[in-house]
Amino acid sequence: MNLPPASRPKIRLAFVVDSMEVGGSELNAIRTLEAIDRSRFELTVYHLGSRGPLRQRYEELGVPLHHVALRSFKHPSALFAGMRLARSLRQRGIQILHSQDIYSNIFSVPWARMAGIPVVIASKRWQYAVPSRLHVAANRVVSRLATRVLANSEAVARSLREEDSVPGSRISVIPNFVGPEAFEAYPPEAQRRLFAELGIPDGALVIGTVARLSPAKDQATLLRAVEPLCAAWPDVHVLLVGSGPTESSLRAQARAAGIADRVHFAGLLPNTPNPHRLLDISVLCSTTEGFPNTVVEAMAAGRPVVATAVGGTPEAVEAGRTGLLVAPGAVPALTEALRSLIESASRRRELGTAGQLRARTLYSRAAVLERLSSWYVAVLNGS
Repeated sequence: MNLPPASRPKIRLAFVVDSMEVGGSELNAIRTLEAIDRSRFELTVYHLGSRGPLRQRYEELGVPLHHVALRSFKHPSALFAGMRLARSLRQRGIQILHSQDIYSNIFSVPWARMAGIPVVIASKRWQYAVPSRLHVAANRVVSRLATRVLANSEAVARSLREEDSVPGSRISVIPNFVGPEAFEAYPPEAQRRLFAELGIPDGALVIGTVARLSPAKDQATLLRAVEPLCAAWPDVHVLLVGSGPTESSLRAQARAAGIADRVHFAGLLPNTPNPHRLLDISVLCSTTEGFPNTVVEAMAAGRPVVATAVGGTPEAVEAGRTGLLVAPGAVPALTEALRSLIESASRRRELGTAGQLRARTLYSRAAVLERLSSWYVAVLNGS
């Protein structure tokens, strides 16, 4: 007998997250938990890290939060932490455990299997930016141990098959998504106030990134590419949104190139309103990616994207239609791509409009969450 939706028992779903810091995987996890249909799923969250900017959002979910106190995988306390996790999973009757990132994969997947959880899902949302070879090897083992592995792009799924030897029948691809707020305008007064604080003049043409300041995101290549553009166009300015370990070297690079007055560091900004709205051209110079949230956020903002053709980025950005793609580290190619957009406002509008439509169609919260929810049900039912 088919029960009406309201009378069906909820699926007891647990997420295991690495941290409450801001990052692509971390944002995707909290956005999913905030928007998933609570009439279909009863949620529990296990977290390895207990502090970070996303902590308040987790607390506002109103679901059980369990801190897994784990010093390291090698420390004896890891055994007792794993036993406590397994016991909690059994006590709560968890039916689906979904691990969200590499550390949570390595720790929780084996213990969930030992606890007899019906469905144990590992995630892979990256390609090559991992802490060490040991972590790569360990994640490879647990990926094979999981019931299913969820990838966020076809490129990542291919790496699971070819490098991690996970059977294709156990891999599913569901991309990251953005919420409806990503499509909304940036309040004009807030933008004017922020630009005044940063020293960006009225009427500037702003090229920038919204990403962690790190070697993998390679903002250094962007600064090298814009150096001749700053010389040719007095109104071109660069805005770097984010923080990270390369900030001091990027500041030094801008000073050495004589463009320090044209390069502005905004630090971390809230995701709402969408900071890509502050840009005229959104750039991502990554050397490696799984499926970059920032590219989808840029498209949702209606901004033309110039990005490196790595990982799942070419799946999101249709070259020549919603943005332009260049090889990683290719400074002359990046300069020319940016030059072509600086010279043509109509081309910027064309790419931005097409990108926004693509984001609404493929990467909106409603579209992706329905796919994910239906997939959970199908996997639990043995499909």
